[in-house]
Amino acid sequence: MTHLIALIDGSGYSQSVCDLTRWVAERTDASVELMHVLGRRSVSSEPADLSGNLKLGARTALLNELAELDEQKNKLELKRGRLLLEDAKTGLAEAGLANVGTKLRHGDLVEAIAEFEGDADLIVVGKRGEAADFAKLHLGSNLERVVRAATKPVLVASRAFKPINKFLIAFDGGESVMKAVRHIAAGKLFADLPCTLLSVGKATDILQEKLDQAAAILRNSGYSVDAGFASGEPEDVIKAKIEADDIGLLVMGAYGHSRIRNLIIGSTTTEMVRSCHVPVMMFR
Repeated sequence: MTHLIALIDGSGYSQSVCDLTRWVAERTDASVELMHVLGRRSVSSEPADLSGNLKLGARTALLNELAELDEQKNKLELKRGRLLLEDAKTGLAEAGLANVGTKLRHGDLVEAIAEFEGDADLIVVGKRGEAADFAKLHLGSNLERVVRAATKPVLVASRAFKPINKFLIAFDGGESVMKAVRHIAAGKLFADLPCTLLSVGKATDILQEKLDQAAAILRNSGYSVDAGFASGEPEDVIKAKIEADDIGLLVMGAYGHSRIRNLIIGSTTTEMVRSCHVPVMMFR
């Protein structure tokens, strides 16, 4: 791994994103690009028409005033974005990271990621953004869009970073999780960390064979692997396992169905990310 993109906003998760980015960069000798994206609404040059039935002179004066306020808001948004990036860069530099750059972009977040992810090996993002409803534990509105659109693994930061001493792979036998297994085996991010390889559900012959294959791939790369099955609902079982064994990071395949299907029947991925209070690394 050589290059990371870390998405920074003004939410309470930005510090955790920086801490998690530092952890990854230190273990992989990666360079870091901090990115803040100003949405189209934040930089719109078209003020809302609040003039109503005012007479021409009053309406013109009001629209001019609204335009000036809109221009001031845009300038403040730009200044705020630069300050967020500079603060994050300073924090990483003080922590010992030397190769850190920044990017401030306008427009859609997914489009910005598509433009720059080609040179990246991993994207780091917070579980929730500035507008998320913390009381109801809603995920950030852009998180699923980022994970579905990204061609690279996405590492989702939890609210507060804690040292990661072991990790769990939620294994369902699908191609996404096998991609994750091969990625981990070939890289050095998780080197020397014990691995739990857990499949939730009935232990069929086919799934057992795939689980054994995944465990063998990891063990051949030097990993200590505890592989097995458990019964129950995946999000409940995995959350309980993470808490009971003090596991610091979850790895899983993500969003195996369409957004419309997930809207109708729900998404295991969403429930897992929402309920587990550790970083989640997702592969598609």
